[in-house]
Amino acid sequence: MRVVIAGAGSVGRSIARELLSHDHEVTLIDKSAAAMRVSQVPEAEWLLADACELPALEKSGTEQADVVVGATGDDKVNLVFSLLAKTEFGVPRTVARVNNPKNEWMFDQSWGVDVAVSTPRIMTAMVEEAVAVGDLVRIFSFHQSRADILELTLPADSRVAGTRVGQVVWPADVTLATIVRDGRPLAPSGDDTLEAGDELLLVAGADADTDALQRLLVPKD
Repeated sequence: MRVVIAGAGSVGRSIARELLSHDHEVTLIDKSAAAMRVSQVPEAEWLLADACELPALEKSGTEQADVVVGATGDDKVNLVFSLLAKTEFGVPRTVARVNNPKNEWMFDQSWGVDVAVSTPRIMTAMVEEAVAVGDLVRIFSFHQSRADILELTLPADSRVAGTRVGQVVWPADVTLATIVRDGRPLAPSGDDTLEAGDELLLVAGADADTDALQRLLVPKD
């Protein structure tokens, strides 16, 4: 797979190293000469240029890219880069970093973004997930399908504790994907019994009634 990354800062370089370790081809673009730390990711191709300019994207081989990643610290750059990659070069998949949560609403298909990754939101979700029991926490959202990955740690007096998975009537467009128990992920079957302390990972579609899901899983009245 060929990947072009806009932004050769610490985030861009980390993504590049991870992709290269999986045998992908990576090109890093940055307009700052100070960011050209080629020795830190010598296996990547490097380009000193503005990722928001068409000639730079042509030179980087964006037209042949399978995926582009907007990883700069500037939301405007990540948006423009994604839009150009999608509309001018027909890149199949674009991933963009969101630095300011207030800008999340712009990171959608109208700006050519297939997947938006908001570091502040992910960190917030991880904090909430670590301390919340009995509350649904949105871990990740897929912008293309608008589906969400939700997490809930089942409290001892949950309505469904002690109930077999196959007996639970889940709200429409909600699927139990994984049960994490004692640090081990389990693929749930209809015969598995939900236990207090289980960490449930659920996939909820865009039209799913998350309020109904919360009422199903919260402590009994």
